[in-house]
Amino acid sequence: MAIRNVVLVHGNFVDGSGWQGVYDHLTADGYRVAVVQTPNLSLAGDVAATHQVLASLEGPAVLVGHSYGGVVISEAGNHPNVAALVYIAAFAPDKGESVSSLIADPPPGAPVPPILPPRDGFLVLDREKFAASFAADVPEKLAAFMADSQVPCNVDALNGAVSDPAWRTRPSWYLVATDDRMIPPVAQRAMSERAKAAVTETPGSHAVYVSHPAAVAAVIIQAAQEH
Repeated sequence: MAIRNVVLVHGNFVDGSGWQGVYDHLTADGYRVAVVQTPNLSLAGDVAATHQVLASLEGPAVLVGHSYGGVVISEAGNHPNVAALVYIAAFAPDKGESVSSLIADPPPGAPVPPILPPRDGFLVLDREKFAASFAADVPEKLAAFMADSQVPCNVDALNGAVSDPAWRTRPSWYLVATDDRMIPPVAQRAMSERAKAAVTETPGSHAVYVSHPAAVAAVIIQAAQEH
């Protein structure tokens, strides 16, 4: 039976409003969509926020994560209401891995995300380099707004390690953004292969969920129908 609930989890430096285009596509097709606003202070806190939303639903859900949100869903996806996982240009860590460990040894020649040195334990991206690195295919004015409305990320969130990766027990789907300059596509492919996820590739920046919402929604619908 097809799932009708979808829960969307954003990544670092942004909030849940970036999911609006995906939300519009899914709700137009009759899905009940909830957007988690994770605090990005710690992995445990972000998992708790996601569990709170999952517990409010009637019936099973597809749990979707973008970027760091992939770490969150890898841990939160063990919730009994989760029937399938979808990673959108996301980290898919194994047991004991975190964002920090996954980015510690980048592929040769990979772009380096323009993360500024921490200030009081919080990280942001260099606003002047935000568009090129995070949102190269997003309209210029929107990319500028995203850069200026960044949500600082606590270092503890990046260091949060997954204890029991849900992709080991839940069917998974993965959308690779082939023009991503935050998480190299080669790393996305490696993580998706390890998770035995069904993989779709599409041209797009790290903000593929903003620039190509129809492609993202299509993968989520596939997960809802084929889980």
